[in-house]
Amino acid sequence: MNMQLKTSLKALALFGATLLAPQALAADYVIDSKGAHASINFKIKHLGYSWVVGRFDKFDGEFSYDNTKPSELSIQVNIDPASVNSNHAERDKHIRGNDFLDVTKFETARFVSTSFRPDADNSDEGVLVGDFTLRGVTKQIEIDVEKVGEGKDPWGGVRVGFEGETEITMKDFGIPMDLGPDSATVALELHVEGIRK
Repeated sequence: MNMQLKTSLKALALFGATLLAPQALAADYVIDSKGAHASINFKIKHLGYSWVVGRFDKFDGEFSYDNTKPSELSIQVNIDPASVNSNHAERDKHIRGNDFLDVTKFETARFVSTSFRPDADNSDEGVLVGDFTLRGVTKQIEIDVEKVGEGKDPWGGVRVGFEGETEITMKDFGIPMDLGPDSATVALELHVEGIRK
């Protein structure tokens, strides 16, 4: 076999191996809200003396994540604001009303990411930037994010989980109720576990 033919066959074999090799692609995940392995929690100061804490019971979403390209993390979350739950029925009724979330008029809240900036020292942490829509108002917010873990589950699936924290100002989203300066902002705490599709 001449040298030119050997070289051509080696090149063809290399090309074929490249095509057959597994590619590092961003994987799509569904947020495991049905299994209660995800939560969207909030807390707000009550008159500056204590905290009112709660959560949204109904939400769903998806995200894409590739641990070799963390900057390409993207996520979309849809929240049912009527599912607000602060463990107090009368207060929740008030929160659903037009003083706060006005859920009969604004049936969905949503977060759609636009970018992720990994920490220079730890790519498992960073800042997720995106558009948050609440009460019909859309504002850009930033969420401090940290990856909790990633790997196979006992049922043959693959999971990855993140936690995040941010703070929003109620007036920025058109919420008319004024609870005083100590209660102007709401802290949000997010726990997201995704199952690979």
